[in-house]
Amino acid sequence: MALAFAQTNNKKLLKNISLVISGSIFIALSAQVIVPFVPVPVTLQTLAVLIIGLSFGSKLGLVTVFTYLFEGAVGLPVFAGGASTLALIGPTAGFLFGFLLMVYVAGLARDLRVTNFFATSFFTLLASMLLYIPGAIWPLLIAEFFGIKAGWANLPASKIISSFIAPFILIDIVKSLVAALLVSSVVKRLI
Repeated sequence: MALAFAQTNNKKLLKNISLVISGSIFIALSAQVIVPFVPVPVTLQTLAVLIIGLSFGSKLGLVTVFTYLFEGAVGLPVFAGGASTLALIGPTAGFLFGFLLMVYVAGLARDLRVTNFFATSFFTLLASMLLYIPGAIWPLLIAEFFGIKAGWANLPASKIISSFIAPFILIDIVKSLVAALLVSSVVKRLI
C-alpha cells in the first residue's frame, strides 16, 4: 500500500515538474512573438500567462511563472526580445513580477472549476487589469525606492498611465477574451 502511494506521488510530482518546465518554456517562447501594434509592439506573454493560469490553476501557475522569472534572473534570454536579468530592474519589471498576480487570479477560475466562457472571461479580464497595478507602481514608486535612476523612474502618474497602461488596454482585453475562449472551449470538450 505504501509503495503504491509513493509511486502515485512520484508520478504526480514528475507530471507537475514537466508542466512547470513546459509552461515556463511556453511563456518564454510567447515573449519572443512580437505583434506589430500602435503605438508600441506587444508580445503574447500575457496571453500565455493567462492560459497557464486557466490550465494549471493558481498554485501550479504560480510555480510556473516563478520558474520563468527565475530563468530570466539567472541569465536565460526568456523575456521579450531575448532579455534576461536586467529586465527585472527595467521599466517593465513591475509587469514581469505582476505576472505572479495575473497567473494566480486566472488560476482561480480553474481552482473554482469555472468552465463557461463568460465566467472565465471575468477572471481573465480581472487578472489583466490587476497586472497594471504592479506595472504602474514599479516606475511610479518602487524603482526610485531601490535607487534606480532612469528616465522612466519616478514619472508622474499621468505619464505612467499614458505610456504604460493606456496603449495596452484594448489588446489586453482581446488577449483576455482569446485565453478565455481557448481554454473554456477545450475544457468543454474534455468534460
